[in-house]
Amino acid sequence: MTVFCSGEATTPNNEQLATNNWALQMDGARWQRIQAVFHEASGLPEVERDGFVRARCGADQELAAEVLAMLKHDSGDGLLDRNLAETASQALSSPDPLAAKEFGAYRVIRLLGEGGMGTVYLAERKDLHTQVAVKVLRDAWLSPARRERFASEQRTLAQLNHPSIARLYDAAVLPDGTPYFIMEYIEGVPLTHYCREKKCSIDERLGLFRAVCEAVLHAHGHAVIHRDLKPSNILVKADGGARLLDFGIAKQMESLDLQVDQTMTGLRLMTPAYASPEQIRGERIGIGTDVYSLGVILYELLAGEPPFDLSNLTPAEAASIIAEYDPGKPSAAVRRGGASRDSNAFELSRTAWADLDVLCLTAMHKDPQRRYRSVEALIRDVDHYLRGEPLEARADTLGYRTAKFVSRNSNAVATATFVFAVIVAMIAFFTIRLAKARDAAMVEAARTQRIQQFMTNLFQGGDEAAGPSDSLRVVTIVDRGVQQAKSLSSDPKVQADLYENLGGIYQKLGKLDQADSLLRSALDERKTAYGTDSPEIAESLTALGRLRMDQGHLEEAEQLTRQGFEMESHYFPATHPNVGKAMVAYGEALAQRGFSDKALSMLEQAVQINSAPGVAPADLAAGLSALADAQYLAGHYESCKSLYLRLLEMHRKIYGERHPLVADDLSNLGAVQQDLGYYAESEKFDRQALEITQEYYGKDNPKTAAKLTSLGRALVFENKFDDGAAALEQALAIQERVYGAVHPLVAETLNELGNAASMRDHLDDAQEKFQRVVEIYKAIYGERHYTVGIAISNLAGISYDKKDYPRAEQLFREAVRIETESLGPDNVNTGIAQIKLGRTLLHEKRYQEAEVETLAGYENQKKQASGSNSFIRAARKDLVADYQAMNEPEKAAKYQAELEQAVQARK
Repeated sequence: MTVFCSGEATTPNNEQLATNNWALQMDGARWQRIQAVFHEASGLPEVERDGFVRARCGADQELAAEVLAMLKHDSGDGLLDRNLAETASQALSSPDPLAAKEFGAYRVIRLLGEGGMGTVYLAERKDLHTQVAVKVLRDAWLSPARRERFASEQRTLAQLNHPSIARLYDAAVLPDGTPYFIMEYIEGVPLTHYCREKKCSIDERLGLFRAVCEAVLHAHGHAVIHRDLKPSNILVKADGGARLLDFGIAKQMESLDLQVDQTMTGLRLMTPAYASPEQIRGERIGIGTDVYSLGVILYELLAGEPPFDLSNLTPAEAASIIAEYDPGKPSAAVRRGGASRDSNAFELSRTAWADLDVLCLTAMHKDPQRRYRSVEALIRDVDHYLRGEPLEARADTLGYRTAKFVSRNSNAVATATFVFAVIVAMIAFFTIRLAKARDAAMVEAARTQRIQQFMTNLFQGGDEAAGPSDSLRVVTIVDRGVQQAKSLSSDPKVQADLYENLGGIYQKLGKLDQADSLLRSALDERKTAYGTDSPEIAESLTALGRLRMDQGHLEEAEQLTRQGFEMESHYFPATHPNVGKAMVAYGEALAQRGFSDKALSMLEQAVQINSAPGVAPADLAAGLSALADAQYLAGHYESCKSLYLRLLEMHRKIYGERHPLVADDLSNLGAVQQDLGYYAESEKFDRQALEITQEYYGKDNPKTAAKLTSLGRALVFENKFDDGAAALEQALAIQERVYGAVHPLVAETLNELGNAASMRDHLDDAQEKFQRVVEIYKAIYGERHYTVGIAISNLAGISYDKKDYPRAEQLFREAVRIETESLGPDNVNTGIAQIKLGRTLLHEKRYQEAEVETLAGYENQKKQASGSNSFIRAARKDLVADYQAMNEPEKAAKYQAELEQAVQARK
């Protein structure tokens, strides 16, 4: 509910101006003492003030005289400045402005509130029935100064026309001469209460705050300083619109240039918690005063609490805190639990909180020259934050703080010459430290150069070394490099780096045992050189985790990559490229274990980090590739297809047309086309990928085997069984030689061979291969992994083909259960298992049960695959048979028509 409340402003005479000017020249400690005594005395009856002040000031009669003079000027002759008895007597004898219950065309409904200068009523226009707020000056007949301030507020509102400022409609006087004005009635709640009740997000709070800033900027554009900005003067309506109220102590800028309206009476007008240090100190105020108050409001919106706790403090103590102490960061207040009292704790990155800290603390800077120079500048940085752009403001520097300290304590610094000697000593100390740091950096650079030269001599640079077609020669070179690296025992750091690089090369060549040995040695050397917790250890853990993924040890891979990520996060900021690389590895491990939601979240964050300016394009490409793979495993085909196309363009630009990463992109696109049912397009992509891979790695390499598996799959689904089986057998031989009998890639190729055998009615052969696939996946992933569900579904298909329907039903139900639990009901693999279960139930003549499963699988596939997909065609055929058997010809005709349309579309 709206409560309009205006503060009191003074119109100082010449004597007051002299007092003000004298106050500005006093030292800070004496001024603080005057404030303390004044505030204590101002609450006493007037007859007791003199004795209290003289006793409080003791022998300092000059101090007592100044306080008494200020009390005299503050008291005036207004009704509210008298003691309680006088106030009650005057109020009872004063005329009641509501005697007629009307203000011109407006009829009073009820009282809204009372302030220091006036009373506000809710009224209704008698002819239009529109509601307004009527503000009445209560004791204008006693205080001409208040009458002038009331008129000043009317003039201020009259020139302000902004959607976020309460409007002035009219002004007049009652028959007894009491002035009043009619203004817009705002039914709302204070800004901070609204955000707390609605649990507004950071962006929503900033949107409301920005609207308030626009209103203040409009006032500044009309040369009006509000001077009392606070949440209770900002109401938010039910529709979410904010309104700025109470310009009762607002000032024209030209008047601020002529006088300093900050006697103790003036200090009582403002709200200390939101007042700027210059207001507290009685200095000249300006635009920066409102900027500071906006900063305090923003702080409270973000942190859920004000920057300073002024409760239980005397006015002098509160003024001292505001003028002398710096506020903490709002992010620190949130960590202490401030936001939990206001709304949900905001889940923001450290970078986002750093920007919000800068926004608040720049607006609240003690020095007006160091604040935002205008409300417009503050709005610009709010917009920069909301758009994810760098802020124009920068955080405080140590140099500036030191300079301000020296300025405030110039006398002490000038006389304490020994401090200078200490500073010189510190400079010397840090110079030595910097020299040591420089020497360490030079040693590190020399070590890096030595490693680069070593690798260049062996491989002529990077990943290309793994590529010549004469792979035996490459292995020979790598073996020679390992022997040379072993000779570097006098430099364990260089040796560890070389072991990791050489282990990576072995891993690319499919020599996983050799890679394992070298990566373990690198980890051991680094533990000796750096300890057990360092960025170098994190790098080794991540490298070992990636190797475990290739070895099929996925639980250990997840554990290692998680440790590497957590360690990197400890040593580097959240946006550092090292953290991004570790997140990619951890996300890949999660995806391969089937934790798709967590993996996608992790990889999306990594891509965001790697998209920052200055990050190597190769790192961004690695993150995108891992994200695309995770989307594919989750069955999000359109999403991963667009990512693979983006990667293909990036890799061609970075590496050229004939690089293995380009081949991987082509192969991935082929897999997507395969699952969408576009088998000819899949074969095209797979042949391009195989050609590049064979040229780069040779014909007897596990990379080549992976491409052969993809091509073989496409050929089998095109009914080119002989060509497909030949490619798959060749791939299996390479993979078993490199990886052994139990490995995910071996299982993948066996699965495709099982499909080929099944499609050729070689059922015993197919059953043997699918059974082996189930055993491999269970050995690697456990009983409940989605790959086990796929393998069981394929094995069930053989029982179906053998017309062992009870056994097929049992296996299909197990597959559906595993896929639903691990991937969710909307995953493409779940839908495939449901279609197969539906067909089995159809053959068991359990038509209604069959309809349920087949329809569920059909709708699943329609969301993700093309109409030519074999599973969609199978589902339509089964639905036709189901409905015919249940004597529902109209439904059967519907799916028969879809079948015929799909056939026509493929021609």
